[in-house]
Amino acid sequence: MKHKKVKISALMLLGIGLTAINAQTVTDIGGNVYKTESFGTQVWMVENLKTTKFQDSTDIPMVNFNNTWAALKVPAYCWNNNDETANKNTFGSLYNWYAVNTNKLCPTGWHVPTDNEWAIFTNYLIKNGNGYEGVKINIAKSMAATSGWTTSEKVGTVGNDQASNNKSGFNGIPGGSRSFNGTFGGIGGEGAWWSSSGFSNYVAWLRCLDYSKRILYRAYLDKRFGMSVRCVKD
Repeated sequence: MKHKKVKISALMLLGIGLTAINAQTVTDIGGNVYKTESFGTQVWMVENLKTTKFQDSTDIPMVNFNNTWAALKVPAYCWNNNDETANKNTFGSLYNWYAVNTNKLCPTGWHVPTDNEWAIFTNYLIKNGNGYEGVKINIAKSMAATSGWTTSEKVGTVGNDQASNNKSGFNGIPGGSRSFNGTFGGIGGEGAWWSSSGFSNYVAWLRCLDYSKRILYRAYLDKRFGMSVRCVKD
């Protein structure tokens, strides 16, 4: 009997371990699994979204042709350079803001962060010592992935000494973007992520890392742009 109790206890401990591991990932409607991290009161995906379906299982339209993309005012996604094989697993999908605005892009229980939620996240990084060499605002290196960026000779930038990046664990990757006119660019040089907050009828807020900069940029761009997306737990 004692031997059986030990085996049962071991299985219970194993189950606890598996639960802890599973708690650190989230799976989208298409079966893609994403690592997550806690930042203060928030839990974020630390990989770019790559779903091709909304959380209700409906397909997100994939648009390849530049002129079609430029004319859109409805949800769409694409792969950078229209190359799924080369870019899906590394960089994830690029979504226009109309896809973000459906509130169905992230897995159930998750959502695209608002502009204010981005601010809460970046303020947490600033207050918790993630600024390069103590300069609070210079949090870009702490957010950027440790490889894949265009090289920069400027000390303290994302592209310089990349092995020292990602102190925060955000793992920002340079997935580039798709312009409002449908042209692609930026792989290696920039990582840009939508917020769910519109600024006007035509533009919306986003955040951007650049290989040659020390700070995370807050900006707004045309809603037709294709950008990466990270999700935050509800």
